Amino acid sequence: MRPKASTLGSVDGQATFAVTAVCRANGGASMMKGFSVMELFAAKGACSFGAHVVIHELGLPVKVTLVGIGQPRSLIYRINPLGKVPALALKDGTVLTESSAILPFLADLRPGTPLFAAAGSIERAQIQSWIGYINSEIHAGALRVANRPERFSGDSTARDATRDAGFALLKAGLAPIEQHLAIHDYLVGDRFTIADAYFGLFAGRLQHFRDELPGFSALKRYADRYDERFSVRAARMLEELELAA
Repeated sequence: MRPKASTLGSVDGQATFAVTAVCRANGGASMMKGFSVMELFAAKGACSFGAHVVIHELGLPVKVTLVGIGQPRSLIYRINPLGKVPALALKDGTVLTESSAILPFLADLRPGTPLFAAAGSIERAQIQSWIGYINSEIHAGALRVANRPERFSGDSTARDATRDAGFALLKAGLAPIEQHLAIHDYLVGDRFTIADAYFGLFAGRLQHFRDELPGFSALKRYADRYDERFSVRAARMLEELELAA
């Protein structure tokens, strides 16, 4: 099966961009040394969503290609040997990986954007600090443990305990974010930044664990604001449509 491409017109008057969905089963066509356009390789529901949102926020001419993850024949292994998203392929063939590198890179393509801050500024360091914290303490250090305990224990009888430990870590990691968002709309400078583009997906996921994570009302309001953004709605709509095609 060949990759499929489609485009949407606009969401809330904002331009949207073509997304190419790559068949998960066959890994797509072979890759050349270079790329005709900058291309983000992403997966539905994965942490690559933050980069997809930034592309829409900034109106960047970046093609977004959806790939399967955890599948040996997926195209992503030809782009990133680790088989992980996001991966950003540049026109010269260079491939960047990890959200902590890709998000600032994309923002710097639009100098002066309020999604980031000037080099050497305190705000820039604060934005990058939040991205690092979310990646290490929320995503990898807690949510992954709580959501997929089988990855961390080969003993099936220990998985409930592993999951509980993950939620305990998640509660501890979310506490300072909840405290911050109780008095601020966003993570830095009371404006939407690349740190919010990254964290918003995780904030939304937390609503699926209300029994395990009671409270966190500020995070719930934050997730609602995130979902209302045109960039989030556009990225989500395109990912859903392409996977259904």
